[in-house]
Amino acid sequence: MKKTVFSGIQPTGDLTLGNYIGALKQFGQFQEEFNCFYCIVDEHAITVPQDRLKLRKQTLSLAALYLAVGLDPEKSTLFIQSEVPAHAQAAWMMQCNVYIGELERMTQFKDKSDGKAGVSAGLLTYPPLMAADILLYQTDLVPVGDDQKQHLELTRNIAERFNKKHNDIFVLPEIYVASTGARVMSLQAPTKKMSKSDTNVKSAIYMLDAPDVIRKKIKSAVTDSSGIIEVDKEHKPGITNLLTIYSSISGESPEAIAERYQGVGYGQFKADLAEVVVDELEPIQEKYYAYLESEELDKILDEGAEKASRVANKTLKKMENAMGLGRKRR
Repeated sequence: MKKTVFSGIQPTGDLTLGNYIGALKQFGQFQEEFNCFYCIVDEHAITVPQDRLKLRKQTLSLAALYLAVGLDPEKSTLFIQSEVPAHAQAAWMMQCNVYIGELERMTQFKDKSDGKAGVSAGLLTYPPLMAADILLYQTDLVPVGDDQKQHLELTRNIAERFNKKHNDIFVLPEIYVASTGARVMSLQAPTKKMSKSDTNVKSAIYMLDAPDVIRKKIKSAVTDSSGIIEVDKEHKPGITNLLTIYSSISGESPEAIAERYQGVGYGQFKADLAEVVVDELEPIQEKYYAYLESEELDKILDEGAEKASRVANKTLKKMENAMGLGRKRR
């Protein structure tokens, strides 16, 4: 039997090349090996204020991108979190099995609440909702970045606690980290991760950037004054990051690429890398706009929500029975 993978992305901000290399690029491979559930986690997005029209637009945009990078709705389940009520229902039960101290220790809560005059309760209880997202599908593997590892560890703790109290309801999920290209750095500050929330737009290549914009961003990427193309994360983080990007798209090792470019200046290397990135993203962009303008997108999301609900509701009923909620369910 195939193992189950769950992945959720918030429909906020524009996805970057780092998101693509670190997560989305693996979707095609995952759906061949695993039983995959891909969720657009719009309920997580509202832990901070959102413009309702923009949020809905970004939700559909993200769904179109999922499909454009190769997600096959016949092999994977794509759905919107808020369209599967079991997530919010299970999240309440998760909250009743987690402690305030555990939530207050979450690094993301500390970072996002620091210096704020008022903080929503949803920001504090974000991790139990994330736990519900994952545990409802009896998930074996969760592809996460470094910033979410702490939340997944808490998810495992909640699942273990629930299992001990109420019999074994949940599978304990494991962290899945891609072996190559899992961490793409900023083009302007190469010791920091490329982020869709970076205020400096030159720091990130966005998946929907036009070819000329991509070329300009890579041309202006921070490197160093040596002009030597080599892998040296400590002393040459800028050029090492560009080699990582090249490697993650081409499949060639960073060392082999560096060897091939010995004696070639940064200018030519950057120009070649820009074309590699453009050639990778242009077909995705074409598919993205085709999906966005088609009626097929809504059909796929409707079917995904129905399929996800069937699976999630089975786990939800087990949870409710275990905690004595409602009438006895068979």
